[in-house]
Amino acid sequence: MSRTLVQPVGQKRLTNVAVVRLKKHGMRFEIACYPNTVLSWRSGVEKDLDEVLQSHTVYSNVSKGVLAKSKDLIAAFGTDDQTNICLDILKKGELQVAGKERESLLSSQFRDIATIVMHKTYNTETQRPYTISMIERLMREIHFAVDPHSTSKKQALELIQELQKHFPIKRCPLRIRATAPQDQLPNLLEKLKEWNATVISKEGSSAQLSVVFEMEPGLYKDCHDFVMNKMHGRFEVLAHSLYVEGDTHVDQYNDYEDMPAPLPKETHDSVVELNEKFQKQTISSTSRPTEGQQKQNKCNTCNVSFDDSKLYRDHHKSEWHKHNMKRKTRQLPPLTEEECMADMELGDSKSDLKDYSF
Repeated sequence: MSRTLVQPVGQKRLTNVAVVRLKKHGMRFEIACYPNTVLSWRSGVEKDLDEVLQSHTVYSNVSKGVLAKSKDLIAAFGTDDQTNICLDILKKGELQVAGKERESLLSSQFRDIATIVMHKTYNTETQRPYTISMIERLMREIHFAVDPHSTSKKQALELIQELQKHFPIKRCPLRIRATAPQDQLPNLLEKLKEWNATVISKEGSSAQLSVVFEMEPGLYKDCHDFVMNKMHGRFEVLAHSLYVEGDTHVDQYNDYEDMPAPLPKETHDSVVELNEKFQKQTISSTSRPTEGQQKQNKCNTCNVSFDDSKLYRDHHKSEWHKHNMKRKTRQLPPLTEEECMADMELGDSKSDLKDYSF
């Protein structure tokens, strides 16, 4: 019976390759790169070209291993220097991504956009922030599509404007402190009224006055330029996301998470009475170990109790506890510390006897 002689293939097969493609002068040029390094190179994180390129070679088809012709390189790039052409393709070319990898990247960016929207918005009806699951559901309802060539923050801001057309959603106001000379206060208050800002407090000395207020995020740049350039004052952002007091991440429209409503706000008198009750409690009652604490200091594996928490923690690191754990996996009863040491010595002697043959 004849056998087929298998000879080695004289071809370098490129596997696990990220391909960057550039079309120029009606011709296609490709370079072979390492995965997950092209974006690092373009963002300036990776500086070593050898860590990005698998080879300083220009292909017309990487998957088939077809090299680009020199006359085509000169016609398209004006030179046949492979390294310089690779740099040009690396900067201007289009990164080819596999189907599953593209799906993973889009799913990750979809989640990032939803997270940004969640932190920047709240429900105008409940005065509560939306949960991320609710934001993702709203995005699917309006058929939002992720643009891989745009940043997540830019798409999130555009998404908020689109969601406001269909759902009760609004951007969280900014809390800002502006410090300016006393004589500039009327101009500042007039501007805040024009911007429909809410003044929270005013404080300061006769020379300078600080005003804390809340305003729409879209007016941030105008307010910053007015305070810093025209009034020559100080500008400080105190908070980016503001909700009502006592809020939790609850959404009444969320079908997946059922959480209890926040408790009503207690008055100052009831808080004082509660503090007095806590102060009347004796220290001895808190220092004595309770029945629950004794149960916590009991090792069920070795069937032994400890008064000290430190001894209890040290016990779990001992050979006694480890040996009983092994016996427990074999459904054997636990041993005392003395029985455990004897059993371990017997096991060591048996292992020594295995080294000798009779």
